[in-house]
Amino acid sequence: MNCDTPTTRVVIACGGTGGHLYPGMAVAERLYERGAAVTLAISEKEVDQRAVRDDARFEILTLPAVGFSAGRFIPFAVRVWRSIRQCLDAFREQTPAVVLSMGGFTSAAPVLGARRLGLPVVLHEANAIPGRANRWLARVATRCYVVFPEANQRLSHRDVRVVGMPVRPAFQPADAGSCRLALGLRPDRPVLLVMGGSQGAHAINTAMVGAAPRILEVHSDLQILHLTGAADEPKVRGAYAEAGVPAKVRAFLTEMELALGAADAVVSRSGASSLAEFAAMGVPPILIPYPHAADDHQAANARSVEAAGGAVVLRQEEATAGRLAGHVHQLLGDPARREGLRRGLAGWHRPGADDVLAEDILGLARRSEPPTSTAPIAGRGTRLATLA
Repeated sequence: MNCDTPTTRVVIACGGTGGHLYPGMAVAERLYERGAAVTLAISEKEVDQRAVRDDARFEILTLPAVGFSAGRFIPFAVRVWRSIRQCLDAFREQTPAVVLSMGGFTSAAPVLGARRLGLPVVLHEANAIPGRANRWLARVATRCYVVFPEANQRLSHRDVRVVGMPVRPAFQPADAGSCRLALGLRPDRPVLLVMGGSQGAHAINTAMVGAAPRILEVHSDLQILHLTGAADEPKVRGAYAEAGVPAKVRAFLTEMELALGAADAVVSRSGASSLAEFAAMGVPPILIPYPHAADDHQAANARSVEAAGGAVVLRQEEATAGRLAGHVHQLLGDPARREGLRRGLAGWHRPGADDVLAEDILGLARRSEPPTSTAPIAGRGTRLATLA
């Protein structure tokens, strides 16, 4: 399907973390397929720059990384204002029809710059408990989208729509043997994937190094693919070697679809983007939420998926080597349990969120000229729609 107005431009503010970036890129791909021009507003961080380095489909607007910390409001405000001025210059040169924010404080400047010029803004909130940036920016948004219905209660907006999490097309069920071969693993042996997000997770790394010998006592043919993050890679690699555990250790992996395609189960944090990728590929997870996440949103994400029957949840303080080994034993030794978790994930997941978002955004661009004033502050949670 081609866009009615092929020159329609959409800016997607999605920088700062992989959890913002990759869902934003998934929507960008769907918009590009429909004939829209897309600008990705990202940060200077390596995770952002590496992801877009070889992709010529989208224009890139690089903004300073903007993080908010208590007691440092003035430096934060100065950086935001400089970024807003950069966005104003870019938007005046090539005016977007809509600006989409995927969350995080890096999105503040594109949103505020767009509203200063009277351009429509839509927000996507990935977590069950919305982040501070989106709670703040929702007050000037034209429309908000959420993954978890319960997020509506914390967004001050009258038009909140449940759309799900955009997932890149590569994340589809795949042949496990082929994925294992591509990663240098044995195609006929089960795989446990261990990961902690783009930066890794020290607590998960430590627990897994202790748990692995106990797991292999029962599941001797198990292959472990452990993505540690850069900081812990040498230590984890050395600990596995000392324990005689034949794990494949990587700091990170760009081709996450191969890792999930190869895996029979995954041990992970509970970021919303990762949860959606597990669901899209049908990989049953053992979730260890990051306990210091803002507003404890990872725990809220995990509880929501657990309530749907799609995850085993273990609090970090409970994630000793022995308890983690026990949970892995139970999951790997019970195919019916794994299948039940896959069904629970499928019931929670909303496939095609990227397509729905792209269509809805282009529909918003076609229906009206950009407004000349900012959207009014609306009452909390006065309308919750579901996009099918």
